[in-house]
This record gives sequence, C-alpha cells and structure tokens, in this order.
Amino acid sequence: MLNAKVRTDRTSFFEEVAPNFGSARRTIQKTIMFDLTNKTALVSGAGSGIGAAIAETLARAGAFVYVADRDEDGGQNTVAAIRASGGEAEFMPLDVTREADCARAATAVCQRWERLDILVNNAGVGGVGNLPETSGEELDRMYAVNVRGVFNLSKAFIEGMIARKSGNIINIASVGGIVGIRDRVAYCATKFAVVGLTKSMALDHAPDGVRVNCICPARVETPFVQQRISEYADPAQARREMTATQPVGRMGTPAEIAAAALYLAADESAFVTGSAFVIDGAYSAG
Repeated sequence: MLNAKVRTDRTSFFEEVAPNFGSARRTIQKTIMFDLTNKTALVSGAGSGIGAAIAETLARAGAFVYVADRDEDGGQNTVAAIRASGGEAEFMPLDVTREADCARAATAVCQRWERLDILVNNAGVGGVGNLPETSGEELDRMYAVNVRGVFNLSKAFIEGMIARKSGNIINIASVGGIVGIRDRVAYCATKFAVVGLTKSMALDHAPDGVRVNCICPARVETPFVQQRISEYADPAQARREMTATQPVGRMGTPAEIAAAALYLAADESAFVTGSAFVIDGAYSAG
C-alpha cells in the first residue's frame, strides 16, 4: 500500500537523519496541512470534471480513494491518473439512484477498510428550462440523481459514521442552490434541496461527530461544458456569454472546486459543519 510506504519513508528519514530531534520532527509533521494519510474516501461521479479533480486531489493528499461512477471508462481513467501520480485508488461501479447499489458500495468499503472517512456526493445532472418548458419527467430525472442520489449514498454510510462518532460528508450543490437562475427551474429546485439536506443532516449529526457541508460552485469549465461550447455555431461567442455571468470574467476550474473539497475533508476544518461554501466568482454577490 502506498500510504504504508509513505509512512515508512517519512519515519525512516527522521530516524536516520535526525534521531535526536524528536521535537523538531513533531513540529515539521504538524506543518503538513490538509494531510489525508490513513483516510479512506469515496467520490461519486468521479469519472470526469469536478469529481475527477476532487478524487485526484484527495489522493494526492494521501487518501485511498474509491472512484465511483456509472461510466467505467471515465472512472478507470481517473484511477489511472491517480496511480500515475503515486496515489491509491480503485474504481467502483455505482448508480447513486439505486439504493441497492449504494448499499453494496457501503458493504464493500466497510469489509475492506471497516470505515469510510470522507464521502463526496458529487454525482449530478443538469438541465435547461423554465416551468412551462420543463416536464415532470425532466424534474424527476434531475431529482433522482441530484437529491435522491445524495440521500441514498449518505444513508448507506452514515450509520457506520455515527457508530464510530466520526465521519465527513461533502455534497456538491451549486450557486443555483443559493440563488435562482433563469431557465434552470428544475435544476435549482434540486440544488436548493441539496443545500437544505446538507444543513439538516449537519444539525442532526453534529452530536454524533459527523460533519456535513456542501460546495456551491457557479459555472465550472469541465469537459462537459467545453463539449457543449464546441457545439454552438459560434463557440467563441458562447464562451463569452458563459463567462460573462461571473463578475470575475471567467468560469471556475475543477481544481478550484477540488481545493475547497480538500479543505472540508481535512481535519483543519473540524469546526466547519452545516456550511454552504459558495465558490462563484461573485455571481451571487449582488
């Protein structure tokens, strides 16, 4: 296991080079921020975009990461990228809309590791339309993934977290869960639900040692967004219109969202729970 190797190398360095500097060793170790060594994480929707960036970031910080996705090719690509960088990861096929899939995921993780330290509910879908343009079926499609998916996967793991008095759940919501967005009625409805679910879970389980937070990004330039831009008759104009919605004049990057997830996953954010972490280039500021 890579984590074991890292620990051994770190110990041997201090034993061989500075055996008489115990206090210095402790000081140096304490300066390593956002260290996830010995932690196990699962990231849903990790086959591309924000989910892949989060999985890779958590792995670089030392966590063993389950890369969960319906898309096996995308998930295996993320695993390969993590391993190429010296991290540890394993692909897990998962459809978050299916309770049985989520239950199997929890069983598999706990049989191997006895616990899951960090759950990132990233899997999500989008859609465009105002109320007259949006069908009930479209609302149900988004609800099944964006809300019920968070509910299903969190429910599968939270009893173990409660029993251990330790756990960390990070939900990926949206700035569309904080403010309304034109022509996104179903999407906003589901993302507002994710924010509400986050806050309710945080209140319920703070006494149990379980932290629950969500991240609310504005538009992020993922491979999916790049593909949509390329489909416009004038991709350059489409990009200008998409970036103009953020006052900073650009879209966010998956790495910027992943950095926030790393902070929330680490012990340095131990006092943070029930928060909606807005990362939106001032989209919602005024």
